[in-house]
Amino acid sequence: MSDPLRDSNPNSIDLAGALTQLRARWGWFVALGAVLVVLGVIAMAYVFAATLVSVLFIGAMMLAGGIGQLIHAWRIKQMSGFIFWTLSGLLYAGAGLIAIVNPAVGASALTLLLGASLIGVGALRLWIWFNHRAQPGWKWLALSGIITLATGILIAVNWPGNSVWILGLLLAFDLLFQGWTSMLVGFALRERKS
Repeated sequence: MSDPLRDSNPNSIDLAGALTQLRARWGWFVALGAVLVVLGVIAMAYVFAATLVSVLFIGAMMLAGGIGQLIHAWRIKQMSGFIFWTLSGLLYAGAGLIAIVNPAVGASALTLLLGASLIGVGALRLWIWFNHRAQPGWKWLALSGIITLATGILIAVNWPGNSVWILGLLLAFDLLFQGWTSMLVGFALRERKS
């Protein structure tokens, strides 16, 4: 029996078929999850090294981005944006080089930026909640804003002392949560009835 909604849109996805294909590969989800959990545990045990690796990776990406912006600037040098792209590329590449050459300074700057970003996002969520507080369910936005704001303040108050471990700790938590999520998805796919 054909599905009229599916037949009317040739680009639609057959969800049951996709889930069946994923079910056949449930083991890959579990294996990936297990690897991510192990990496998360290693990052948790070596938080300082995880912070340095994170900073070096971010620094390399910033350096590559800065070089790309400089190449772009020199390709459009007859246009009005040449100076803007050149300065932007130099700043981006310079920040990347600083992070690579001195990862401790890079970690300190990234930690301060993280704290400031969390403070800003938390304050914005609270402001949005305050303007919509009469609507049902918006208390969750207030709770999210308070937690985000408090986290940002804690990071900023303890800066720069926490710069050597905070990024590595966040990386470890992220790896652990991604790993457990992937494993749980894999086990749910295995248990799914065809």
